[in-house]
Amino acid sequence: MVPMKKILMKLDRVKAFARRRPVIFSFLCLMMLFVLNIARFLVWPPMWILSDNNPQATSFMEYREKQWRRAGREVTVKWDWKELDQISPHLRQAVVVSEDSTFWSHDGFDWEGIRVAFNRNMAEGRLSAGGSTISQQLAKNLYFSPEKSMVRKAQEAIVTWRMERSLEKKRILEIYLNVVEWGEGIYGAEAAARHYFKTSAAKLSRRQAATLAAMLPNPHHRQPGSRRVKTVTNIILKRMR
Repeated sequence: MVPMKKILMKLDRVKAFARRRPVIFSFLCLMMLFVLNIARFLVWPPMWILSDNNPQATSFMEYREKQWRRAGREVTVKWDWKELDQISPHLRQAVVVSEDSTFWSHDGFDWEGIRVAFNRNMAEGRLSAGGSTISQQLAKNLYFSPEKSMVRKAQEAIVTWRMERSLEKKRILEIYLNVVEWGEGIYGAEAAARHYFKTSAAKLSRRQAATLAAMLPNPHHRQPGSRRVKTVTNIILKRMR
C-alpha cells in the first residue's frame, strides 16, 4: 500500500471521528492550536541574531506607538544605543540591585520570586505580581505586549530560557539597559540620562543611577523628585554599598 493511500485512510478516520464526536474533536483541535501557539517560540525568534545585532525596535515600542496613534498624539522618541562599557557601572549595579539581585547567577528565573508572586496572585485572584527577572523583562519587552495571561507567560518563559542559553549575561544586560522605557518616548540609559540629568549614561553619578533604577519598572508613575522615588533611591544606594 503506497504512503498516499495510508494518509488518505488516516484522514478518513479523522473525518469519521469528527462526525461521531464533534465536541471532543473541536476540543482536541483547540488544544492542539493552544500547544502550537506556545511551542512555536521554541524556534522563533532566532536568538543568535541578538549576539551581534542590536534590535532596531521592540514589541513594546510598537505597542506604545499604537497607543499614541489611537490617542491622536505625536511623541518624539528619544533613543541612543550605547555599548555596556559606555554606560556607568553605577547604573549597571543599581538596576541589577533594584530589579534582579540574583541576575548574575540565575538561569533566567528567580524561583523564590516566582513562588512569592504566585502566592500573591492566588490571594488576589488575578495576575498582579510577576516576580520577573531582567531576562524575563527583556524577553517581554522585545517580543510581547504588556498583556498579562498564562499563555503569554508561558511564551515569555520559553524565550527567556532560550535567551539565557544563547546570549552572555553582559549582552542581556546591555540590551535591557538600551531598550527599557524610562518615560514617555524615552528608551534606554543614554536617553534617560540626557533627559533627566543633562549628562551622558557614562557619567551618571551613584545617586543619579540609583534614581533612574528607582523609576523602574513604572517610570510613568515614578518621577525623579517624588517622595516615592527618593525613598527607593536611598534603599538602592544602601544595597549598592
